[in-house]
Amino acid sequence: MGLSAAVWTLIVLALFSANLPFVLDRPLVAFPWRLPGEAQRSASTQWLRSIVFFILFAAWIWLTHKLVGEAFAGGAATALLSVVKVLLMCALAVGLLLYPGWHAPAVDKPFIVCLLELIVGYALVGTLGFALELNIGNAFAQRWEFYAVTLSLFFVLGYPGFVYRYMLRRRRRAAR
Repeated sequence: MGLSAAVWTLIVLALFSANLPFVLDRPLVAFPWRLPGEAQRSASTQWLRSIVFFILFAAWIWLTHKLVGEAFAGGAATALLSVVKVLLMCALAVGLLLYPGWHAPAVDKPFIVCLLELIVGYALVGTLGFALELNIGNAFAQRWEFYAVTLSLFFVLGYPGFVYRYMLRRRRRAAR
């Protein structure tokens, strides 16, 4: 995958991932606490679900780093293989995000939950970006300024979803 294709892939994934917590009413992260509207579960079950989710999250990060980060010799087959690996990891990320809300009904997510889901989305897209950077060539060492700026940009990409959830939907509910 070339540099331009990798950058545009990350921009589209970041735009999608940044708006997802605000658009969906189902939880995207298994939290150790009960969300308003969720079924009553024991505390140990809730903690177990959360631990399993974050273990799967760490496994996804490791697998992405290993699979997508490996660079091969150039060629059309290598480019196709890179695209297939990125699509596979995106499909696994979607499956990971669907896990917490699989059997859960739609809940009224507080803003802090959406914010934490946004940070998990940032970690997913950032991991994929780092792996693509490894695949293309040298990965550059980043300092805290890089992460502060990219997190801020990720929050800005999530603004349309924020407007939809907290401004347009409330306005429509009030109009009814």
